[in-house]
Amino acid sequence: MSITQAAPDVSGLIQTNRVHGSVYTDEALFQVELERIWYRGWVYVGHESEVPQKNDFVMKSIGPQSVIMTRDNTGHIHLLQNRCSHRGNQVCVREQGNARAFTCPYHSWTFSNTGDLIGFAFPDGYRDNPEADKKNLGLGTLPRVASYHGFVFGSFAAEGVSLKEHLGGAAETLDRLVRTSPEGEVEITAGFLKHRAKANWKFILENECDGYHPAFVHSSIFSVADSAIGTYYGDKSTALTRDFGHGHTEVDLRPEFRKADTPMRWFGTTEDRLPDYVAAMKAAYGDDKAREIMIDGTPHVMIFPNLFIAEIQIFVIQPISVDETIQHVTALQFKGAPDLNRRLRQQTMGSVGPAGLLLADDTEMYERNQRGAESLTPQWVFLGRGEQRERRDEDGYVVGHSTDEVPSRGIWRHYAELMGA
Repeated sequence: MSITQAAPDVSGLIQTNRVHGSVYTDEALFQVELERIWYRGWVYVGHESEVPQKNDFVMKSIGPQSVIMTRDNTGHIHLLQNRCSHRGNQVCVREQGNARAFTCPYHSWTFSNTGDLIGFAFPDGYRDNPEADKKNLGLGTLPRVASYHGFVFGSFAAEGVSLKEHLGGAAETLDRLVRTSPEGEVEITAGFLKHRAKANWKFILENECDGYHPAFVHSSIFSVADSAIGTYYGDKSTALTRDFGHGHTEVDLRPEFRKADTPMRWFGTTEDRLPDYVAAMKAAYGDDKAREIMIDGTPHVMIFPNLFIAEIQIFVIQPISVDETIQHVTALQFKGAPDLNRRLRQQTMGSVGPAGLLLADDTEMYERNQRGAESLTPQWVFLGRGEQRERRDEDGYVVGHSTDEVPSRGIWRHYAELMGA
């Protein structure tokens, strides 16, 4: 995708420990973000399990762009733009299904599920027209598509770093995620909820691995659920925040779980309540390795710019405009773990469902942030918490206390690099 935008000067807007409020409100800056971040780099689109059969398709998005993820008759996955090459009408309006081809409802041009133009309606009107070459009139396709553990990423740019390079150290969190399954696979099959927030997408991006707010913003749900999670974000916590580089960040709760040394504590339960899952894990990994996995639990990681894995569910961030964002959320499902999956769906509905308590808290904060950023003063957002005590871990990544703003500083460093490129 080629979009020409004037080069923004963000050098004066992003500093080591603070950013100017206009980075959340400037419409021109948002348009350049789309071109330099969302259309140039790798963006998470969907999961292979969402199109399990040949000729399956599902509607997805990259920012405001509508994308059709298809699995063709040979089993390969394609990412197609949902725009007829004739007059620009959307060729697909169904959320998901199974189809070998898509027919535009406007003038009945028909395209295969690989994006090729199959035929025109009333073809005599195009006879002897050299411009009516089917080879050049297919659907727009993303030139780069790659997946990791079934997580499918796409890029509108024909050239750039590989997905492996983009993920960097964050790839290990996906390794950690899939081993929670006795069969080593995640399935995204529970269906998505969509939550709209009147806020800039970067407020949401920063919040996902902000460990400073849970003890306050989510105190009500922690008390109602009698959960110990709030203590992991307290002043005495041994949990960490981590900057993997490339904008990827994590809240690593494993130090707290390992200190407790109790399998399934990460899920707020005990082994005896999930006997089938525990037996399957031990059969798959052996007693010692299964115990280690069930103590560590799943990651809390934000993969830049739009995939948030929040222990029991995933969120996909979709920017719509400078002050509007949709979060697509679904429960994680682990292959070979039906008893665990049932409880994952229940807990997801309780936390981020239509009457859920957790996301309602966060959304209120996002929208208040947006309204505040539109105020004239103070002009800057301060992100200096823990700056004096951050350090490098054994792998060379910057880490800090669970309440420190290591993730936000890492995100903005990467953002500045992309926007200044």
